[in-house]
Amino acid sequence: MSNITLSREDIVRLCERIEGAQTRAYAIPKLTDEYPNMTIADGYAVQSELRRRFIAAGHKLVGWKAGLTSKAKMLQMGVSVPSIGFLTDRMARPENSAITVSDLVHPRVECEGAFVTKKLLKGPNCTRQDVLDATDYVLPAVEIIDSRFSGFKFDLPSVIADNGSSARYVGGGRPRYLADIDVRTLGVVMEKNGEIVTLGAAAAVLGHPAEA
Repeated sequence: MSNITLSREDIVRLCERIEGAQTRAYAIPKLTDEYPNMTIADGYAVQSELRRRFIAAGHKLVGWKAGLTSKAKMLQMGVSVPSIGFLTDRMARPENSAITVSDLVHPRVECEGAFVTKKLLKGPNCTRQDVLDATDYVLPAVEIIDSRFSGFKFDLPSVIADNGSSARYVGGGRPRYLADIDVRTLGVVMEKNGEIVTLGAAAAVLGHPAEA
């Protein structure tokens, strides 16, 4: 990973900028407009400060999301590993509920596979098998992402600082044990008002979702 170049003051300042845009739902310029030399490590430093603030405000950390998990997206963004964002209990929404988007900036919907774990996963050398061994069960999920950057235009350090565009998520459907399914062959169909919008397969995630 690249080195942190931002000062502590810059990290706090950018965190406050991101926090304001997220909590009050307004667009901001991407962070590299003002800090063109921002690195991926800088982005994570801002994200970590944001996580610390949210937890101090009463949020409960409940999980993590992986972004840029397809080879095509990685090539597009010029990276070789997925990006990471955190998920809190206040981002969760109930299954079969209506979700307001009036408090979001650029909402988009993505289909996800959620791994519910039964033991701690820890790096730096976490493997696919470690993930599978730590998994209690898997669930289908929907994520509502929301980039807070003007025109939905951003780069990798900025989007990492913006917590990977995390906003809302819904976990639902039938929990399944890994022993009962082949996660790689899971398919997904997204419909809007009864019309099929898109199709996908879990194997598109680095060949196996646990790899991400």
